[in-house]
Amino acid sequence: MDICPPPLAQVLGEAYSRRIMASKFSLSSSSDFVPKLLSSLRTGYGPVQLGKDVFAGLTVGVIALPLAVAFSIGAGGTPAQGLWTAIIAGFSISLLGGSRYQVSGPTGAFVVIIAGVIAQHGMGGLIMATFMAGLMLVAMGLSGLGKLIKFIPYPVTTGFTTGIGLIIAGGQLKDFFGLTIPDYGSEFFERIGQTVTHIGSVSPWALALGAGTILTIFLLRKLAPRLPAAIIAISAAGLAAWAFKLPVETIGSRYGAMPSGLPAFSFPTLDWATIRAIFPSALTIALLGAIESLLSAVVADGMTGDRHNANMELVAQGTGNILSSFFGGLPATGAIARTAANIKNGAVSPVSGLVHALVLLAFTLFASGLASAIPLAALAAILLVVAWDMSELRRFVNMRTAPKSDLAVMLVTFALTVAIDLTVAVEVGVFLAIFLFLRRAVETTSIGPVHNLLDADTAPAPDDAKDVPPGTEIYEINGPFFFGTADYLQDTLDQLERPPDVFILRMRRVPAIDATALNALSAFRRHCERRGTRLVLSGVNDQPRAAMERSGFAAELGPENACPNIGLAIARARTILAEGTARG
Repeated sequence: MDICPPPLAQVLGEAYSRRIMASKFSLSSSSDFVPKLLSSLRTGYGPVQLGKDVFAGLTVGVIALPLAVAFSIGAGGTPAQGLWTAIIAGFSISLLGGSRYQVSGPTGAFVVIIAGVIAQHGMGGLIMATFMAGLMLVAMGLSGLGKLIKFIPYPVTTGFTTGIGLIIAGGQLKDFFGLTIPDYGSEFFERIGQTVTHIGSVSPWALALGAGTILTIFLLRKLAPRLPAAIIAISAAGLAAWAFKLPVETIGSRYGAMPSGLPAFSFPTLDWATIRAIFPSALTIALLGAIESLLSAVVADGMTGDRHNANMELVAQGTGNILSSFFGGLPATGAIARTAANIKNGAVSPVSGLVHALVLLAFTLFASGLASAIPLAALAAILLVVAWDMSELRRFVNMRTAPKSDLAVMLVTFALTVAIDLTVAVEVGVFLAIFLFLRRAVETTSIGPVHNLLDADTAPAPDDAKDVPPGTEIYEINGPFFFGTADYLQDTLDQLERPPDVFILRMRRVPAIDATALNALSAFRRHCERRGTRLVLSGVNDQPRAAMERSGFAAELGPENACPNIGLAIARARTILAEGTARG
């Protein structure tokens, strides 16, 4: 059962469609491609604003450091790849982006996708997928799709976000418990099984460091929320492991010393067979990157009252991913947690995002040795916290009160994300959501006889024009007229006991029409003509009228048979009836 009763749902649907189809609405304009950095500097930027941005950028840079490393390791990359992704993509996206406060870099949502691509196509395949996803994001922005991405259904985003959180958590169990597992699997249920099988090899020191890291993060969030909890917790764990010489794995012991130099530039190797193989993964990276970055920008707008530019943000995200692939980096997108921290610490412009990237660059060049001492159990603990934050179990559980169809979409998306693949989950989830949307649109669109003409839109017309003459039938379409509802029109005339001389079709409540409906309307006019009935339209709105003119249906119908309101349509019916009587 829908939340809104059908009449209200219909009104809302019409209002929404009118807003989308209004002549003022456009997917893109020249103002869409002005970076927020430029507009921020134009509106008066001085030492006070710079000071706020520097402080915010320093804080967010410290917060981003362990996350960039943890996400990269969790996905199967190297610590250096995570840092350089945050530096290169983070800087370029802040430089070109359409959000004043967005901070970008590796995020938890990509961990599962990256791991799958690396497992199937290797690191070279991932770099090519990142490059291709960047091109797709740029194309989305330039084509104006940024304004439409935000309409991805809520049940789909909830389902795959919670599923991703669960998969990330499952991938951290080995390092969190310090288990000895020779070949850790890549599938969620496989990892759970291996964890249970090898639970006897748990390391008490790794478990203590991991649990202590989680406890420290949650205590600092509660007692000192302005402090960078992740960096304090991971620093304390690293210091404890070093001071007491604990027998736990660290970044250095597994991956070796982190390089302190600049990464080498390398253009992705492109070949047709690999492009075809990784295209679905690249598309998933692009769609998820677009959704997460725009969702993060929307959250930032809600916290500040600002308005982001969706198309410019997608162009920037695409550029950042392309540049990241040139230096062997990972996919990047807007990070909600880092963006929120940026705002809470006083950021006023994208300069804070630039500073955040420069902080990471300084650490990588001059203090990378410190990262080698970070215990993997502490990094796993940070990712477990990230997984908890991502899953938003309260939002997931609250969906039980939603319409059953939406709940089903969410559960299917969630189940496919965990059990099969995120790409399949998103595709199936979006397909189901579109199918359900079409079903609801069909349910809220109706065609039926008009019994009451005492409406305000009948003017201007003489009062006696409102009296329907004999031999005239008036029907009205309520709601969008598209391929899902076009069949309604075909049987309408046949349901009448005898064909009328004039059939008036009111379209005042039709905000939009598509090619299928136009074809149905043309077929209906010919059907009327064969049965000796003249078709007259009343109250055609702007989008349907323009579509009829472009398709040639307006000329086929005749301009005299398309009336602005029902009063003039009835007057036209009288004229047709009089002409028929005179000929008879």
